[in-house]
Amino acid sequence: MTRVVRQATVDDIWAVHEIARESWHAVYDDALGSDTVDDVVDDWYAIGDLESAISTTQSRDDAAFLVAETASDVPADGETDCRSALELDGFAHVVPWPEDTTVAFLARLYVRPAVWNDGTGTALLETLETSLAPGFDRVRVPVLTDNEIGIFFSESRGFDRVETRSSGLAAGLEEHVYEKEL
Repeated sequence: MTRVVRQATVDDIWAVHEIARESWHAVYDDALGSDTVDDVVDDWYAIGDLESAISTTQSRDDAAFLVAETASDVPADGETDCRSALELDGFAHVVPWPEDTTVAFLARLYVRPAVWNDGTGTALLETLETSLAPGFDRVRVPVLTDNEIGIFFSESRGFDRVETRSSGLAAGLEEHVYEKEL
């Protein structure tokens, strides 16, 4: 199995959308309900918006939309020889923080639940940190307080909690804001 982290293309849009859906359902169904999760994913990961985000980041030095792709050898139908099958396992999207352009805003980092804990999220984060380091001094990520997976990931990758605030997702929900120096 070989993992490659690369710039997303518009051909990746549907896979990105489905990774978001799988991840959100795995993390938030109990807290928000399945219908709310579907509504959020359909709104925040609308195909047209993803296309715009991916296209826009391709021409910017201060933003990136990356995907993690895993190649594994699988037999072709009816053959004994193997071919490489590629599957997107995760994605990350970073732009400047709205209030401070020296801070990178990790707006999205999601991995298929089937491959959690296999290094995909770490590979995405490390690639972003390496590629963005010259333009930013810190990276910041908001994580809903109900997202134990996201909290663990952020803290285990050296992020410090700098704030807890109300989330714009729904009344009564809070999010932690994590930050890490580059």
